[in-house]
Parts: sequence; C-alpha cells; structure tokens
Amino acid sequence: MSSGKLDKSGFKPVIIANRQYHLALTPGAVHFRKNGLEFLSPVPVNPWVEMTVELESPQDGCRVKCTGVVVACEGSKHQGYTVSLVFTGMNRQARSRLGEIAFSALA
Repeated sequence: MSSGKLDKSGFKPVIIANRQYHLALTPGAVHFRKNGLEFLSPVPVNPWVEMTVELESPQDGCRVKCTGVVVACEGSKHQGYTVSLVFTGMNRQARSRLGEIAFSALA
C-alpha cells in the first residue's frame, strides 16, 4: 500500500466561528476524528465553548454546517493552539455528508 500527499488547494476554507471567534482555516489545518475535529488556532479557545463549523465539498459544492463543543485547547502563542471539538446534535443527513467529505478528501 502506498500513500501520498493530497493536494487540498481546491478546497474552500473551513469556517469555525461563534460570537467571540471567527476562524477561516485551510483544510490542511483541520483533522477530522470520529466524533469531531481538531484544528490549529492562532488564538486560544476556552473549553466548553460552543462553535459552528461550516465546510464545503469541492466535488459537488455541498455545504455542511454543524455545531460542536470545545473539549480541549493546548499549546502556546508561539506555536499555535491545538483545539479539540466534539460535534453535538448532528442529524443523520449531516453526519452522513460530513463522513463523505472527511473520509474522501479532507481526512
């Protein structure tokens, strides 16, 4: 089995936001997990903060918008902060679409 680096240049930025934060991250800065995602943030994000995540598939332009809660934030202002976010309240359709995007190209 071989692996290669995926060209993510065609992907739209992943938007992660709430009232205090608005981050437009490159797809390479976001790592999908089974129940959420991790991303590198230039600013610290407080735990238990609810955030909205928006992403768009470059294949068909379908958008997925969901919410999640920050469960961890570690790092420093010099290297950035690794933020772990767990998705909450996703319906079946959003979960399915997110799985397609995450496991096909963004993962």
